[in-house]
Amino acid sequence: SLVLGLMGLFEKRRFRKFLVYVANFDENDPRTFEGVDPKKTTMRDVYKKFDLGQDVIDFTGHALALYRTDDLMWGLSKWNRNKGLKGCYNPITPLWDMLTWFFSCRLSAIYGGTYMLNKPIEEIVIENGKVVGVKSEGEVARCKQLICDPSYVSDRVTKVGQVIRVICILSHPIKNTNDANSCQIIIPQNQVNRKSDIYVCMISSAHNVAAQGKYIAIASTTVETAEPEKEIKPALDLLEPIEQKFVSISDLFAPTDLGTESQIFISRTYDATTHFETTCDDIKDIYKRMMGSEFDFEEMKRKKNDIYGEEEQQ
Repeated sequence: SLVLGLMGLFEKRRFRKFLVYVANFDENDPRTFEGVDPKKTTMRDVYKKFDLGQDVIDFTGHALALYRTDDLMWGLSKWNRNKGLKGCYNPITPLWDMLTWFFSCRLSAIYGGTYMLNKPIEEIVIENGKVVGVKSEGEVARCKQLICDPSYVSDRVTKVGQVIRVICILSHPIKNTNDANSCQIIIPQNQVNRKSDIYVCMISSAHNVAAQGKYIAIASTTVETAEPEKEIKPALDLLEPIEQKFVSISDLFAPTDLGTESQIFISRTYDATTHFETTCDDIKDIYKRMMGSEFDFEEMKRKKNDIYGEEEQQ
């Protein structure tokens, strides 16, 4: 309903045709191209083909297709492979987090894994240039490969930017969201004269994270200037009145090598996004670096079907 409010009657019809086109587009089937060359045509050309306005372009590319900047958005083939409007990102809410953790521990145990919780890391043990274990409280847990975040290996990462996050406590739902108990808002960069989007994620007592009648909203964005609190202001304006807020500015780090020699595979720091797409991409990248090949989702589906059957999977 929000995007429809941006359009006039005729643009709604054009946007519908665009959605149908994207849903049917298959880069392996020229019959779906409708005169468009996916290897040469930009998304800007496709938007022009359907005569869509800038506001609708911003909404479609950033809030629906989840592209973080315009620089990433213009390749039609890449846009479609990234699932475009077909994508569906369903982060697990805090309500189910403990249950998810339980099943993760259980699944790890089934395959021979061991969880060591609340243990301090004293040293990553390396022999002949390769990781062999992790030392904690005088004991060494042996391993052949190690996955960790940048905070454990400051000498193997580089700073790539900063992110500002503001946690806000509210006594009301966010305006113009139909009093939703939870929501996600993406403010496209062009709408606020920025190079990157601004994100807002709101949850409430419905998710067992706040008292009845209270709401928790988290606003975040990539820092672009020396005054990051001014950069996040468009998001905070949407949340007023705010009872209390907590501001933090964190460095973003990325690994300086692939990890194939040391067998230490380092993730990237969580960025400003709230839809977890970049986190999923990072997980897939770590898998490829560890295993030397892409993760085969189709093979995983086949294994599940062998165990549970197709009907139960649906």
